Amino acid sequence: MKQVKIFDNTETAFALKSDSELERAYFLFKMISNEPLVRIGTAVTNFALKAHLPVQGLIRATVFDHFCGGVNESDCIPVVDKMYGKGVSSVLDYSVEGKEEEAQFDSALEKILEIVDFAADKKAIPFGVFKPTGFGRFLVWQKITEGEKLTEEEQQEWERIEARFDAVCKRAYDADLPLLIDAEESWMQDAADDLVAKMMKKYNKEKAIVYNTLQLYRHDRLEYLKRLHEEARVYGFKIGMKIVRGAYMEKENERAKEKGYTSPICVNKEATDVNFDTTLRYILDNIEDISVFIGTHNEHSTVLAMNIMDEKGITKNDPNVWFGQLYGMSDHISFNVAAEGYNIAKYLPFGPVRDVMPYLIRRAEENTSVAGQTSRELDLLSREKKRRKL
Repeated sequence: MKQVKIFDNTETAFALKSDSELERAYFLFKMISNEPLVRIGTAVTNFALKAHLPVQGLIRATVFDHFCGGVNESDCIPVVDKMYGKGVSSVLDYSVEGKEEEAQFDSALEKILEIVDFAADKKAIPFGVFKPTGFGRFLVWQKITEGEKLTEEEQQEWERIEARFDAVCKRAYDADLPLLIDAEESWMQDAADDLVAKMMKKYNKEKAIVYNTLQLYRHDRLEYLKRLHEEARVYGFKIGMKIVRGAYMEKENERAKEKGYTSPICVNKEATDVNFDTTLRYILDNIEDISVFIGTHNEHSTVLAMNIMDEKGITKNDPNVWFGQLYGMSDHISFNVAAEGYNIAKYLPFGPVRDVMPYLIRRAEENTSVAGQTSRELDLLSREKKRRKL
């Protein structure tokens, strides 16, 4: 039985960080742990970027370099190679958000196709990834999810969205590169789920190439997975699933309250943890049908997954089981899990500094709201600083 204490090895966790990078990480998490400071910093940064003040250099040297791999794919390669030397793979995540125009969706498609080609021959980059709203307007996804009739123009938009999805899934299939498709807000997700299932039917006949994402702070997701599993058995396709706890909790709860419907979010953190772990067990019980990317910063869920794999005789490097965390966070999980011989990949965001700022701001805000996450990072960084001095 593995125990959570395997994550206390700070020498392994921070082996790739120089003393100055260790200091920077400590400084950043110290800042992030202060909620008012994050709010002020966010407002000042947004203002400075809008006013075209020369702050990009400062952002690049601090928060950007800690949480991102670079401004383009080639820029990420030194980071990718360094991590791969320690057994940690990378998922290149083009983190440019909030686009609304067809030309931008076409250019996002070109970018994702480029990344798939770029990653195809690199063992260190075992997955591609994209967000559904990177390929089409949120409103169109929402109208389909809510069962509203599309206008003729919107119907054409939807057909273009489907074509973009298909182009990327086909490219990934041809390259034999599994593709992680992110989940977003619940009021657009049904449309995404249906489209991703359609792609699974087409491209996952032999093995999982196309992966959907389950946000398990939603209490309905395990039932959804079971229904999809039935469908997969009937139509003869494999399921690829990334599982995460979720990223839009405040937004989800506020909207449910405002519009007077029952929130799709679990009642509390404990219920979310139970939902995550139950779903994890369901997947590992059905590993012949479902491949999984376990996206978690939770030490208990990580250890649980390792222990279930042991008890079921699933080998550590089984290609159907991957663990994952975000770059710049939870190195104590990533590098210690890699040292144990499991498949693990860091999500490595990249893109122009200005365009990646919404992503970075969300990271900072999420860190302030996840109880214990930031204090655990600080504690481990502080221990490693002491160990190095000794």
